[in-house]
Amino acid sequence: MFAVHLLAFYFTKLKEDQIKKVDRYLYQLRLSDDALLDIMARFQAEMAKGLGRDTNPTAAVKMLPSFVRSLPDGSEKGDFLAVDLGGSQFRALRVKVSQDGKQSCQLESQYYPTPPEVLQGSGAELFDYVAGCLLDFMESRNLTHKKLPLGFTFSFPCRQTKLEEGVLLSWTKHFKVRGVQDTDVVSALRKALEKHKASLGIDVDVLALVNDTVGTMMTCGYEDPRCEVGLIIGTGTNACYMEELRHIELVEGDEGRMCVNTEWGAFGDDGALEDVRTEFDRELDQGSLNPGKQLFEKMISSLHLGELVRLILVKMTKEGLLFNGKVSTALCTKGKIEMKHVAAMEKYKEGLSNTKEILTELNLFPSEEDCLAVQHVCTIVSFRSANLCAAALAAILTRLRDNKKALRLRTTVGIDGTLYKAHPQYAKRLHKVVRRLVPTCDVRFLLSTSGSTRGAAMVTAVARRLAERRRRLDAVLAPFRLSPHALQQVKGKMRRELERGLRRDMQGTATVKMLPTYVCGTPDGTERGKFLALDLGGTNFRVLLVKIRSGRRKSVRMYNKIFAIPLEIMQGTGEELFDHIVQCIAEFLEYMGIKGARLPLGFTFSFPCRQASIDKGTLVGWTKGFKATDCEGEDVVDMLREAIKRRNEFDLDIVAVVNDTVGTMMTCGYEDPKCEIGLIAGTGSNVCYMEDMKNIEVVEGNEGKMCINTEWGGFGDNGCIDDIRTEYDKEVDEGSLNPGKQRYEKMTSGMYLGEIVRQIVIDLTTQGLLFRGQISESLRKRGIFETKFLSQIESDRLALLQVRRILQQLGLDGTCEDSIVVKEVCGAVSARAARLCGAGLAALLDKRREDQGVQRLEVTVGVDGTLYKLHPHFSRVLRETVQELAPQCDVTFMLSEDGSGKGAALITAVAKRLRQAGEN
Repeated sequence: MFAVHLLAFYFTKLKEDQIKKVDRYLYQLRLSDDALLDIMARFQAEMAKGLGRDTNPTAAVKMLPSFVRSLPDGSEKGDFLAVDLGGSQFRALRVKVSQDGKQSCQLESQYYPTPPEVLQGSGAELFDYVAGCLLDFMESRNLTHKKLPLGFTFSFPCRQTKLEEGVLLSWTKHFKVRGVQDTDVVSALRKALEKHKASLGIDVDVLALVNDTVGTMMTCGYEDPRCEVGLIIGTGTNACYMEELRHIELVEGDEGRMCVNTEWGAFGDDGALEDVRTEFDRELDQGSLNPGKQLFEKMISSLHLGELVRLILVKMTKEGLLFNGKVSTALCTKGKIEMKHVAAMEKYKEGLSNTKEILTELNLFPSEEDCLAVQHVCTIVSFRSANLCAAALAAILTRLRDNKKALRLRTTVGIDGTLYKAHPQYAKRLHKVVRRLVPTCDVRFLLSTSGSTRGAAMVTAVARRLAERRRRLDAVLAPFRLSPHALQQVKGKMRRELERGLRRDMQGTATVKMLPTYVCGTPDGTERGKFLALDLGGTNFRVLLVKIRSGRRKSVRMYNKIFAIPLEIMQGTGEELFDHIVQCIAEFLEYMGIKGARLPLGFTFSFPCRQASIDKGTLVGWTKGFKATDCEGEDVVDMLREAIKRRNEFDLDIVAVVNDTVGTMMTCGYEDPKCEIGLIAGTGSNVCYMEDMKNIEVVEGNEGKMCINTEWGGFGDNGCIDDIRTEYDKEVDEGSLNPGKQRYEKMTSGMYLGEIVRQIVIDLTTQGLLFRGQISESLRKRGIFETKFLSQIESDRLALLQVRRILQQLGLDGTCEDSIVVKEVCGAVSARAARLCGAGLAALLDKRREDQGVQRLEVTVGVDGTLYKLHPHFSRVLRETVQELAPQCDVTFMLSEDGSGKGAALITAVAKRLRQAGEN
């Protein structure tokens, strides 16, 4: 018993001694966590360099865009072919993907050898061989007369400008085929396949070129939707991941994500890892097919680790540390130790016996101590490989977490490669180090069971799904993308309606009512005094005290208070509405301490009114959600006066009733005398302008000008623009409070754009193009998609993750791809609104230019409204459309900073001035 313990002690001591000896000798290969964190930081810097347009040409890590924009979502289906070129064998694969209530994937594959003469021959020979193998595969499965899409896994660095194209940058591993570098490998494969097409009936459509790393990510992504990293640790090593498109400067666009093939094997080719590389790494590199290249890969991949072990053993032996200083010819022969030998020597139980057997086959005579030392050399070399791999992977995971602005990242890494699969300790070591380096990342490592070739088929399936979705989405949005010809037609029709509304004999049937406002002048700078202004036009009601000072230091000072108009008041009786308004006025006068003053008042009333004078306005019809009874056909000024009498607390001099559009024009006219047009692009849509009295047949007199409130929101109520109205517009109209009315406004104003988007989103979801075909309860609610969400979603500064959060607030939990589609829908709807608004304004501008008989019209348009002010693109698209459709008009758009309430006070001041002048 004592002898057994003594033997065990001796063996343990012997093992410790040998391990310490090797550790001291190979101390440079043992990397601390601090060293790994430093390498991780270096790799992060290299990634940023590779993603930059200016820095990419000199970057060692090329960060190649793969043009794979989406992971599998489970809706893929069909029959696909795939071929895999990149290792010692060529593989052909058939993948049948079905979605009959559950995802399933059937595989048939066949391996073909890749002879050395093909790997060292010409490009034509290589691709003819690939085409021949594919033909054999298809014939053996009776597929030669079927048209099938094909994904091409090509495991070498390629620069891609689209999914189905790839220019080879350089061969790696043991490939040295002539005439392929700097050419498109997809074209070469298509050319080879074309030879067989006519004679043998092969009809293969190459839809995607995929790196094996990308293929691995897509294979695992089919099983786990969280998989957004692909990793190969085999003959070579590489990684890919899903990067935010806005960070990839080599590719146009900033929406969504794209898979980036890092080509991390070249990390250090620029000298960034010189302090990490050892004399053995340099010797191995000098003896390789590509000296000075793929330096990171040469420290990690199975193609090189066996040789690295051999070089270390040779030097240790020559220094008398192993085998009594006696080397064998076999040990000095390059390639005699392979990765399979390293893996066998590191096995848990049989490792030592395997080591002795392998060393004996190399004609060496190892002692027990030698076997222990050699086994530990293998451990250090493979452990360093796992450590380096973990540091680079940790850098990618950190970037993913930072991109998502998440405190913790939960993600899956799809892995393939013989080193990871076959080495007994490698996977465990890698996982442990990654989790230690990035404790804020919860990582699942998913082994790719059927290789990257299936991934190529999945990329092809996703590409076909996205192409089909693109086609169907384009069909839905095509009616919103109005052509220049369609906009010219809208402009022409608007022009005719403007003319009709001004004529006495046609105004009754005109949809654009062209209502005279009896505002006959704009401010001239002499206005002064205190004025009250009321502003009613939406869910909020505003009361203002406006103090106007004239002279050299003219100014306007305003004090205001905002009051809510409850829905029950908006849709109650007229008496209730005006009593509520008077209650708000009383509170404001009390608040300002001016309840006893009889001030002149201007009433901004943002609904179509027919006026017989500036202080009389008969409501033609409610818009924007108002439905108060007993108001239409009544004079709103009289209704306000009656309500003031009922209150019997104060008296006011109601001088003018004004549309908000007219108020906007007057506000801007106070600053710029050239402002003769007012535009509202907000909850509602309208325009007014100063018209020559001689053209206004419904008002007596031919001298001077008068402001016309066009009430253009009713344009099209006679069916003249039905050719551009979509099924979604009709749905929104039918569900509104005033079906069949204000059709132009319902296509251009903020009150309705969100509802149009909601209708489109419902249709796309029903078609299975959004939210996995599931319509949420919240999406069924009318009005849930407010126009403010369009402005937020379309913001250029908003990342897709933030768009996704907005949708989640609306109860719409979708993918980033869903967010892209919703953003595109919002953009199409808002851009159409801006273009239609621009076409209407261009009609008015051309009319004014021709009326004035000038070649070029210089004019300022005063603008107000939340859509114009807050939407990130509306104002730009509107201005561009006006410039395009009215090129002979030089238009300045002036934003009304103080709203139409100030305009109402200015109109009151102008009206008072004109009234006093008339009395004098």
